[in-house]
Amino acid sequence: MSDNPEESKKNFFEKLSEKFFHEDAPENTQELLDDLHQAHDKKILTDDAMLMIEGVIRVHELRAEDLMIPRAQMTVIDISEDSQSWIKDVVKAGHSRFPVVDGDKDNVLGILLAKDLLRLFVNPQYQIREHLRQPVYVPESKPADVLLKEFRLKRNHMALVVDEFGSISGLITIEDVLEEIVGEIDDEYDTDKSASDIVSVGGNRWRVKAATRIDDFNRVFGTHFSDDKYDSVGGLISDELEHVPHAGEFVDLDGYRFKVTKAVARQVQMLNVEKLAEPAPVEPN
Repeated sequence: MSDNPEESKKNFFEKLSEKFFHEDAPENTQELLDDLHQAHDKKILTDDAMLMIEGVIRVHELRAEDLMIPRAQMTVIDISEDSQSWIKDVVKAGHSRFPVVDGDKDNVLGILLAKDLLRLFVNPQYQIREHLRQPVYVPESKPADVLLKEFRLKRNHMALVVDEFGSISGLITIEDVLEEIVGEIDDEYDTDKSASDIVSVGGNRWRVKAATRIDDFNRVFGTHFSDDKYDSVGGLISDELEHVPHAGEFVDLDGYRFKVTKAVARQVQMLNVEKLAEPAPVEPN
């Protein structure tokens, strides 16, 4: 504790301001983080405060593509089909908002709130098309911090993410961005904990829970990763990257690309795994 009475009266933000506005103020993100870690080590910052500040800095470096729910995992209402063909999936999902499409996920008609969908149970003749909200579209390259600001200002909770050709590549919610700052939130688009650990999403790609055991992964993919140091796929990827992975990071191992699609400050949660094409054999001269 300081012997100076005036010094002891200064709050955390005053001390932090003095730290960052003198001639030795940090000049880049890494220097800023180093100073903040020193403050954390001195108990000026709590563990939770440190994790949230790191999350804020990390969000500044992420794009919508890094945090979105991939297209293959989106639950949508396809009104070109009879309602009985999709209503069970919709009820099971328990979301509060659903993209409504007509035959294809690229043909989005609008967004329907779950409370409006309930009217279909009361009135089978209810016209969904007449009660749709205007969808919000953002490019894959949209900075996550800018998107969060727009969510707040425009009071939107969901945006559809499009690629450079205008095709839907996924969707992102305000909770997806906030989780990077405050940690995991049990939101409407969290992965079903009862779902399989390894799910094919088409082609040579799979969605894999980070908690999947190494021996289970090896059995499915015919790989030979060691489980001497860690038990899970998430542990394997964290060890390779030498830090807790962030959404969007990837590593290539044994012919497979492991890309982090969902992570919070303390752990990686979900990965997309893609089998890489084998290089063509070199013809002898």
